[in-house]
Amino acid sequence: MSRTIYCQKLKKDAEGLAMPPYPGPLGQKIYDQISAEGWQLWLNHQTMMINEKRLSLADPDTRKYLAEEMEKFLFGGDYDKPEGYTPPESS
Repeated sequence: MSRTIYCQKLKKDAEGLAMPPYPGPLGQKIYDQISAEGWQLWLNHQTMMINEKRLSLADPDTRKYLAEEMEKFLFGGDYDKPEGYTPPESS
């Protein structure tokens, strides 16, 4: 059964995630406030960042950095963008 939430990233009602996508309180906050579509936008952005910056997920500092960027990206902060990055047009 799907659930509808108000997505803080998209600023609209949208389908929520099936389960928290991340451990701990941050995962619960994402589950409560970020839609499946908003989460997918983050996953795409994270992949781009990992590839552009050649990040290693084996490095604890990289995981900490990505967690901080995830929170800014999803909840409205000034997050890192790859060189020459332009955000997709909002429709």
